[in-house]
Amino acid sequence: MSDFSVVDLICAKRDGQALGPDEITWFIDGYTNGRIPDEQASALLMAIYFQAMEPDELAVWTQAMIDSGERLDLSGLEHPTVDKHSTGGVGDKVSLVLAPLMAACGAAVPQLSGRGLGHSGGTLDKLEAIAGWRASLSNAEILSQLADVGAVICAAGAGLAPADRRIYALRDVTGTVPSIPLIASSIMSKKIAEGTSALVLDVKVGSGAFMKTHALARQLAEAMVTLGEAHGVRTAALLTGMDTVLGRTAGNALEVRESIETLAGGGPDDLVEVTLALAREMAELADLGADPADVLASGAAMDVWRAMIAAQGGDPDDDLPWASIVETVNAPADGVLGRLDALAVGIAAWRLGAGRARKEDPVSPTAGVVCRAVEGEPVRAGEPLLELHTDDESLLPGALAALEGGFTVVAEAGAPRPLILDRVTAGGRA
Repeated sequence: MSDFSVVDLICAKRDGQALGPDEITWFIDGYTNGRIPDEQASALLMAIYFQAMEPDELAVWTQAMIDSGERLDLSGLEHPTVDKHSTGGVGDKVSLVLAPLMAACGAAVPQLSGRGLGHSGGTLDKLEAIAGWRASLSNAEILSQLADVGAVICAAGAGLAPADRRIYALRDVTGTVPSIPLIASSIMSKKIAEGTSALVLDVKVGSGAFMKTHALARQLAEAMVTLGEAHGVRTAALLTGMDTVLGRTAGNALEVRESIETLAGGGPDDLVEVTLALAREMAELADLGADPADVLASGAAMDVWRAMIAAQGGDPDDDLPWASIVETVNAPADGVLGRLDALAVGIAAWRLGAGRARKEDPVSPTAGVVCRAVEGEPVRAGEPLLELHTDDESLLPGALAALEGGFTVVAEAGAPRPLILDRVTAGGRA
């Protein structure tokens, strides 16, 4: 491989030039393997943050990140493979319902997931509220479980896209996280390396989402769909609303309970709506004939859930833990809950112990927020609006402060916010 000057690459990108394929490959390999120091990599990432990347440039960057490690081979599985990725939000427990649902529809679902950071919850943190359940599986265990159960939710192995692990850690401490090309390559390098044949992206939009505006969310969705298709993965994206909490809970064990309720045929209407919308996209991409709504109603997804939890060491009949302290926030007046801000609830749950400020921080399985009312529902003065769950009383003041100004009570309900905002497919694929 040719040698280049990192300074030349930094200056070229700083001045708005596209990096060449050999330059990108050389940089990703050099930084992943420790030959390029953090300060120079930081400078290049900041240049990308300001100057973005051309589509061809981003495709090469993503491919180099994939090539930095191994790629799972799922070709030997009997069923078509399809996965889903969410950009994260508050109360977003969709994966817990969706993975077993799609397996019950006839797919193999390799759901490699992550942990929460800040106000956005993590799928693995939620599942670890189940006693004995383990997130770390070997590649052989992943393949075996996909063959036997049809679904796996676990951590990505260290061998998948190791370049992303190093680059993301650097972005996290250099102010370069909110860059559409860097976000797109980070997500898609791992998803492509995972080996799935089809992928549906849930790009959240709103106050509790990483992307606050429709325009930015669509730009990210288009970049990721283009990358997926360019690498042979049938890819589509839905833009879904995240201005308010999805469902009625934000927290780890709290969200697992709500997911189980949904798998049992109940659950909040908004959670069911988003889950089924994504499931239909996945069924279409994977050429499945089943109707996800019918399968969910049949109870077959619950059977897969139980088998999936047991296969990873958990007890599907285990009593999930409850917090020892529950503080209520009461409605200030009679009326209708006009607004319940997702970010305020997410920060409150985080401050109660459900989330982490750094990746190495522990999280509480019991902490979180239960919404006794959601937008559009009537409330009465002095009656509970929110429940704050924690095991540490000293955390309550910070959570209460986060909720100040986070909700309003109005005289009459307005029009409900739409949940499914937009759809992005390759070349407008029908």
